[in-house]
Amino acid sequence: MSISYADSGVNREEGYKAVSLMKEVVAKTMHSNVLNTIGSFGAMYELGKYNNPVLVSGTDGVGTKLEIAFSMKKYDTVGIDAVAMCVNDVLCHGAKPIFFLDYLACGKLNGETASLIVKGIADGCYEAGAALIGGETAEMPGFYKDGDYDIAGFCVGVVEKDKIIDGSNVSEDDAIIGISSSGFHSNGFSLIRKLVRDYNAVFEGEKIGETLLVPTKIYVKKVLPLLEKYNIKGMAHITGGGLIENVPRAIAKGYKAVIKKDSFQTPNIFNYIRYLGNIKEEEMYNTFNMGIGFVIIASKDDKDNIIRDLKDMNEEAYDIGYIAKNEDEGKSGICLE
Repeated sequence: MSISYADSGVNREEGYKAVSLMKEVVAKTMHSNVLNTIGSFGAMYELGKYNNPVLVSGTDGVGTKLEIAFSMKKYDTVGIDAVAMCVNDVLCHGAKPIFFLDYLACGKLNGETASLIVKGIADGCYEAGAALIGGETAEMPGFYKDGDYDIAGFCVGVVEKDKIIDGSNVSEDDAIIGISSSGFHSNGFSLIRKLVRDYNAVFEGEKIGETLLVPTKIYVKKVLPLLEKYNIKGMAHITGGGLIENVPRAIAKGYKAVIKKDSFQTPNIFNYIRYLGNIKEEEMYNTFNMGIGFVIIASKDDKDNIIRDLKDMNEEAYDIGYIAKNEDEGKSGICLE
């Protein structure tokens, strides 16, 4: 008896359908630096003219936030999360994201579902100004459950070597500016899922699942113009580990960030999750972004102008603290007041 690939659970036709549905949304992210199209063995990108370019790369996934998307049958936003987690990271070093590749794995491929996920990826790339130049869709029956998907991505950005931002120029009394998040972004969802049992329950007028699925904010087009105008010394994307772990990554050894907890607005959904789990305050700040998704460290003389410019771009921005000497000169640190 002869068997086929389809008998093992892999549906080539559904794969062809998915690619066909994806082509239009992927095309909107392309620009003249992309030298080939979907279907090639490798994606080609012409870097263009730079004096001394440095490539900055980042990779990440969406994590267990995906389970909420599957439960809510809402597939068009988690792709934005996959892009945001990568492009915001490379942005921290002053790099402009130039291209992105995605990896989508599942147990049984549904072309329409896969195309909605990739639509979100394309939307995120478009928002970040990065070309979606390639990707992979893997159907693995028996390895993933039917209906389950996993998403990961890889981003490359570029920055002139003499414009790399790495926190080495941070000094005492520099200002710390926080830009608001759009919610939990893509972190802490293993804890959230343990506490929220019904995603259809109403919170502040809408299903809590919808609130939790608001995608990670992409900061690229708001922050890049600031790099041309101001002396920005450090930047941090507030992901897993919250403010406590991520802000010190943007600071030179011998200094610490002093964060004023009452200087910014923490959305009510954070307080609700804290209430559900009776979570200690330090645990909240060490797990979630608490309403601040991106941090900029700059000279205090530039602080007011940076905040003004961000507000002119419809971003909520706050003066959330300052840089001080750290007691341990061999480490960077953080203090919450």
